[in-house]
Amino acid sequence: MTVVAMISMKGHSSRVPGKNLRPFLKRPLYSWILDTLLNAKRIDQVIVETDSNEIQESVQTLYDLPVFRRPPELVGDHVPMNDLIAFNMKNVPADVYVQTHATNPLLKSETIDRAIATFLENIDSYDSLFGVIERRTRLFWPDGRAINHNPDELIPTQDLPPVCQENSNIYVFTKQSFAKRNHRIGVRPYLFSIDQWEAIDIDDEIDFQFAEFLASRKLQTSGN
Repeated sequence: MTVVAMISMKGHSSRVPGKNLRPFLKRPLYSWILDTLLNAKRIDQVIVETDSNEIQESVQTLYDLPVFRRPPELVGDHVPMNDLIAFNMKNVPADVYVQTHATNPLLKSETIDRAIATFLENIDSYDSLFGVIERRTRLFWPDGRAINHNPDELIPTQDLPPVCQENSNIYVFTKQSFAKRNHRIGVRPYLFSIDQWEAIDIDDEIDFQFAEFLASRKLQTSGN
């Protein structure tokens, strides 16, 4: 089955200005996930889509990859990601699509391969897959009602049933599953657990600095 990975990148970022192009350990942030995708053994093609001249020029300078320009109706801070995915799917046909973000620099190629393999092995039971972090902590609604525990039974948090948090690291789906609800998460998704240290998604300045610190420690440990 043909597997295509897609990355959407916009030029504007309100919380971390210029985030996708910003140097992350002296390299553009986006280059970390592109290298990861290109090193994944189960991905046949990687495509980039953007609304930014600067991002397009940078990607085409560093990589031999197709870069699609976002049409005017899909430009803006509040355009749904699923609309961008639908646009990319029209440009490049595939049996299976993988979507991730430039803001996931610590995601590993091996994890992406494992996610794709897990999806394909379970495709008769699940129509899509998305990455999660398993949390074992006491959660409450704003009005004080407990979500995942009985407040009258103060059991250790490690013994609580896990609650899964979508981590925005990886989505795997088919054209058919996407069409059912115009969404990267289908009606029968597989929740794929990723270690929280690998699954950092950069939303703000603290995330950026923390992810860069972890990446630098990883490089020091590996000797690279």
